[in-house]
Amino acid sequence: MWKPNQPGTGGGSLSPEPARPATPAAPNFDAGTRLAPPPAAQNAASGEQATIGKSLVIKGEVSGSESLYIDGKVEGSISLPGNRVTVGRNGQVAANVTAREIVVLGKVRGNVTASDRVDIRSEGSLTGDVTAQRISIEDGAFFKGGIDIRKPGSNEKPGESKVNTNANAERPVPVQV
Repeated sequence: MWKPNQPGTGGGSLSPEPARPATPAAPNFDAGTRLAPPPAAQNAASGEQATIGKSLVIKGEVSGSESLYIDGKVEGSISLPGNRVTVGRNGQVAANVTAREIVVLGKVRGNVTASDRVDIRSEGSLTGDVTAQRISIEDGAFFKGGIDIRKPGSNEKPGESKVNTNANAERPVPVQV
């Protein structure tokens, strides 16, 4: 009979198995990402996130079914319904953008339509009309255009309940939310 307290009994093939780690050598990296997940890992619930780097210039139509982080230049149209589009600090977008959530840290020229929310951060700049359920504009952000707030499930046509917040001004309008 095997007795675990006695050295040398039955330990030939059974000892190494319990001592072997359950996961590959990457547990230290996984533990670190659980404590402070990078932006791409935060998006794991809704899929992967693609990135357009600083030196990339894209002209044309961008569409797909994953979230997108833009740090380069995009001209044309961006359509990622159900996903997040983030325009990074170095990002310059001259396009109409359609997504579930749009975060602006860089510069956007064009109309944006979000099924959920638009977030213009303090260093961000948006010139164009916004259609969304929610909008957040931080102090210091630049916004010039109209805002159309849609209730969930609303079937209004664009322009029916439009509010023009800054049609003729040449400077940012402070908005408190």
